[in-house]
Amino acid sequence: QVQLVESGGGLVQPGGSLRLSCAASGVVFALANGRWYRQAPGKPRELVASITSTYTTNYADSVKGRFTISRDNGRKTVYLQMNSLKPEDTAVYYCTVLRGNEYWGQGTQVTVSS
Repeated sequence: QVQLVESGGGLVQPGGSLRLSCAASGVVFALANGRWYRQAPGKPRELVASITSTYTTNYADSVKGRFTISRDNGRKTVYLQMNSLKPEDTAVYYCTVLRGNEYWGQGTQVTVSS
């Protein structure tokens, strides 16, 4: 059974930073792709960043230059480093791992507010 446990969300002031973590179990992590999505109230879900098993990364235009996705295969963890946060980054952030199916974490709230 695949399980994803997210952590690192919280309240931060505009311009601040957070690092989200997503620890996976029950999957051959090194061969899986990882993604981070977010969903703000009243808005559609948005794919924020992705990383393949060969470490190729992609970002939404809204976060390019501010967010960095990475992975640690030894720890079976995907990270999302978020810098220069803006109020419009406020959302629930979800990680997923793709290996055949796409498996979802429970989500973690990120709130950017002064």
